[in-house]
Amino acid sequence: MPHRSHLFSLRLFHALREACFTETYTRERLLRDLLAGITVGIIAIPLAMALAIASGVPPQYGLYTAIIAGFLISLTGGSRYNISGPTAAFVVILFPIAQKYGFGGLLVASCLAGFILVTMAFMRLGRLIEYIPESVTLGFTGGIAVVLITLQIKDFFGLHIANLPEHFVDKSIVLLSHLSQTHWPSFAIAALTFLVMLLWPRFKTPVPPHLPAIIIGTLVAIIFAQQGWVVDTIGSRFHYLLADGAQGQGIPPMLPAFEWPWLRGGADGMPLVWSWHLAQELLTAAFAIAMLGAIESLLCAVILDNVSGKHHSANSELLGQGIGNIVAPFFGGISATAAIARSSASFKAGAESPVAGMVHASVVLLGLIALAPLMAYVPMAVMAALLVMVAWGMSEAHKAVHLFKTAPRSDVLVLLTCFSLTVVFDMVIAITVGIVLAALLFVKEIAATTQVVEVQHKDSPPNWRIFKINGPLFFAAADRIFGELSLKVGVKENLILQMDSVTMIDAGGLASLRKLMAQCERNRTHIALTNIQRQPLKNLLRAKLKPDETPLEFYASLDEALQHAQGV
Repeated sequence: MPHRSHLFSLRLFHALREACFTETYTRERLLRDLLAGITVGIIAIPLAMALAIASGVPPQYGLYTAIIAGFLISLTGGSRYNISGPTAAFVVILFPIAQKYGFGGLLVASCLAGFILVTMAFMRLGRLIEYIPESVTLGFTGGIAVVLITLQIKDFFGLHIANLPEHFVDKSIVLLSHLSQTHWPSFAIAALTFLVMLLWPRFKTPVPPHLPAIIIGTLVAIIFAQQGWVVDTIGSRFHYLLADGAQGQGIPPMLPAFEWPWLRGGADGMPLVWSWHLAQELLTAAFAIAMLGAIESLLCAVILDNVSGKHHSANSELLGQGIGNIVAPFFGGISATAAIARSSASFKAGAESPVAGMVHASVVLLGLIALAPLMAYVPMAVMAALLVMVAWGMSEAHKAVHLFKTAPRSDVLVLLTCFSLTVVFDMVIAITVGIVLAALLFVKEIAATTQVVEVQHKDSPPNWRIFKINGPLFFAAADRIFGELSLKVGVKENLILQMDSVTMIDAGGLASLRKLMAQCERNRTHIALTNIQRQPLKNLLRAKLKPDETPLEFYASLDEALQHAQGV
């Protein structure tokens, strides 16, 4: 199946090879990549900082992630349009890890997640994205959005809360109890920033709304400070050490430096002390990071494929994501994956190849060096408003509303379950339960489609009844179908079962058939199976149910079975 080869292929630099070497890479295409990379790089700078802060680490580490992981994933991955870096979806996983294990623990978990992603690539698991229902993805992304917005309330309203509780319900109670202490200058700046981001797209300019919103919010904060209404900023909250031992404010204007992740310090500020318990917990966290990274990056690639008409290599993309997440933590980068909003912005800006993603990483690097002193003036309230907008965008509320209106009740149930579990517990539990629940409900619906109806035939001899089975005879349907037959058939009545609409039979179906055979044997009656398709016939023979085995008989057609029945 050549049209599906992208789901199974695996090679390093797949997207770069396809876009720049297999196809002719002209000067015009390079210029479009440069423009798209510059555009999305400008968008990525404030987002990377905000997402790092929301993940519980200083803002420069979000920039390092966009630089290192963003460049490597575009270089080595399988999607020509994906733009990778820190994303909002990761916040709900990374924030608890950073709080419990410190920055070093977070980096180790991110690195382990990279190895898991590489393993998934070599196991050719990229195509598994096909088996995650939309109700599951909408449920957990909506839940992540709610959790992310909840985490921003503290800075959005300027609340002075030392530490928020770990669990959502407790966190909500604490936030609500402190709302009366809202710092109105911070709230005014956050509300203004949010309003600018809402209204700016109406001007239909090529400038993304994040930039004017951040600039206006920062200028208002400076004016407020001159009037004595001081608000919390990146510079007032985050500090770093200079080479001479002095303390700087905000973001260090220097390149990311290599350092072993486990030496960055745990929750107590000291290097991690390895133990079997710590390894287990970090590996569990790494698995959660890898699963979310795989889902989000492949979903992003699928979305971009739909609008571009191109095909990504799912396994190659997992390989690139794994390489980026392995290397980035050694330079202070946190977990990275493809960002749907940034990838879409890059494509709309004219991106032609992964070169746009590499240019985006270079622009973030230049921004780090050139704009670091200015970034210290950005208010935390502005960052909070920015993330609230990001969370709303990732929630895809319009798709959830459409699903509520048009989808079967089972899909609505799955969405609500995933949403609730993501908010109350965590995303891994939500996805696991959601997929299992979706599978069970799917099995239930498919089982309900299997029916048995009696067929009236003019040549049917006395004491013979003809039934036609429509649908698969698997474990969830077969027992009901053969149970119905055993109730419908009398003691001295023989059976002809038309099987031309039975597409498959499994072990459960075979077991149920044996029960019916046992009943017929006790009643000294016969079962004739006709028009058996290949898969059921293969499994019947494999189960050693032979055509001449009493009371079972096989016939090629109904007419042949009726001819035999005349002589019985």
